[in-house]
Order: sequence, then C-alpha cells, then structure tokens
Amino acid sequence: QVQLVESGGGSVQAGGSLRLSCVVSGSIFSIHTVGWYRQAPGKQRDLVASMSGGGSTNYAESVKGRFTISRDNAQKTVYLQMNSLKPEDTAVYYCRLLVVTTRREYWGQGTQVTVSS
Repeated sequence: QVQLVESGGGSVQAGGSLRLSCVVSGSIFSIHTVGWYRQAPGKQRDLVASMSGGGSTNYAESVKGRFTISRDNAQKTVYLQMNSLKPEDTAVYYCRLLVVTTRREYWGQGTQVTVSS
C-alpha cells in the first residue's frame, strides 16, 4: 500500500518562505517521478514542480526562481522549498508519485499554504 503524507504547510506573509515535505511509504521510491501540485479554491489542480527518478526537474513558470523541488531517496521524501511567497501562491498543495512502470499515480491528502499580503 503506497501512502504519501505531506507536511510543512501553514500561514506566512508575502515574501516569506515555507518548506513542504512528503514522505512516501510502501513503494520503491528512487526510480519514480515525484511532484507537487496545487489547487486554489474554484480552480483546477496544476503542476508546481516535478522531478524524475533521474533528477530532471520541471517547474511552472509562475514559480521558477522561487521554488525548488528536491528528493532524498534514502528517506523516501520529496521536498518543496518555497521562497519569496506571494498571495497568489495560496492553495492546497498536493504531493504526487507516478510509478514509471505502471503509470499509476498516488496522491497525498494535501497541505494548506496561505500567503497574506
């Protein structure tokens, strides 16, 4: 049973920083693609950043230069360092694991990030 548990969300003022963590259990972690998505009220869930098993990264244009995705394969954890936060970054952030062999995806429960101006 694969489970993803996010943590690290919270409330911060504009310009501040947060680091999200996502711990994955029950899976071979290192070869799979991991990513962070976010969903604001009334909007669709969008990609924020992803990282392949080989370390290639992809970022949404709106977060480039401010957010950094990283992973610790030994700890089966993926991180999202968020700097220079803006009110428009306010959303529920979800962690996703994509199993490269089966293309099956798993999601965490989400963590709320609120940025005030």
